[in-house]
Amino acid sequence: MSVRPGSRGVLVTGGSRGIGAAIAGAFRDQGDSVVALSSADADLADPAAIERAVANAVETLGGVDVLVNNAGLVELGSLPDLSYADWQAIWQRTFAVNVFGAANMAYCVAKHMIDRGISGRIVNVGSRGAFRGEPDMPAYGASKAALHSLGQSLAVSLAPQGIAVTSVAPGFVATDRVADMVTDDVRRQSPFGRVGRPEEIAAAVVYLASPAAEWASGTVVDLNGASYLRT
Repeated sequence: MSVRPGSRGVLVTGGSRGIGAAIAGAFRDQGDSVVALSSADADLADPAAIERAVANAVETLGGVDVLVNNAGLVELGSLPDLSYADWQAIWQRTFAVNVFGAANMAYCVAKHMIDRGISGRIVNVGSRGAFRGEPDMPAYGASKAALHSLGQSLAVSLAPQGIAVTSVAPGFVATDRVADMVTDDVRRQSPFGRVGRPEEIAAAVVYLASPAAEWASGTVVDLNGASYLRT
């Protein structure tokens, strides 16, 4: 890829499809240079692989100014239907990617930002399920709650370094991964009568990563079409 003069370097995990691809495309459309990682590029459950992926992105982009932690593992499995061994395996796999992978990615990129002395941005893609609950995939819901909490903790610890950290919490979004789950009942959860579009999530992420959004650091932005209202 070619790096555009004056552009920011943006690293997006899970960037080959769905929401991640829309996010990568939105940054490119505004003139930024983007590395979009897929599972084929880096195993986010492997800390060494993450370190290598960040180093490669830094070399490719000339520096990473924005990290979007979008990659996420989803496995169906409610407690009554699983063996104890399968229950443990799903939780371990899910947290290895969705929590530990995101935390390690944030560490490596934030250290790079601190060393460069830049006002960087980290945006985590969480989920409505962190608040509403996910009975058919509880590990996923819990992992996204942990990701939101991670973002808020990092927002406090990294603010003195000029790094703002935010999260978005989408509801159902029309992507290939969840196409079989988007039923009429799911659409009716929102008073708009539909699910979200990837570009709607991307637009929010691009804003939160902008210089104008520093004061939003620590925020978790609900993007669910009023399908679930937190109090």
